[in-house]
Amino acid sequence: MPRSKNKVASRERRRRILKLAKGYWGERSNVWTIAKNHIEKGLSHAYRDRRLKKRNFRRLWIVRINAAARINGTTYSRLIDALNKKGLVINRKVLAEIAMHEPDVFKMIVEHVNG
Repeated sequence: MPRSKNKVASRERRRRILKLAKGYWGERSNVWTIAKNHIEKGLSHAYRDRRLKKRNFRRLWIVRINAAARINGTTYSRLIDALNKKGLVINRKVLAEIAMHEPDVFKMIVEHVNG
């Protein structure tokens, strides 16, 4: 059986990987086998961390809301419970922004749900 080569496809495959490796240090940027390994690892980290980023931001928002809630005499869990019982739908991202940048408005929200 004759040996088959497809130089066009293999060259394109290598070029694509080496283009992604641009900016890497040393052999990681210009040696095909090393670059391929580091690109695969980098892409797997990127996939994983796109999901972790959502968790990390949610944790940050909760910490900020809790800190602001404690300044206003309640806790995070009591505040969220009171918001749900009043039927106020404010997501944690917006609530954290209000707590950081508009403390007076946040205090009004706390008084409204607890009062």
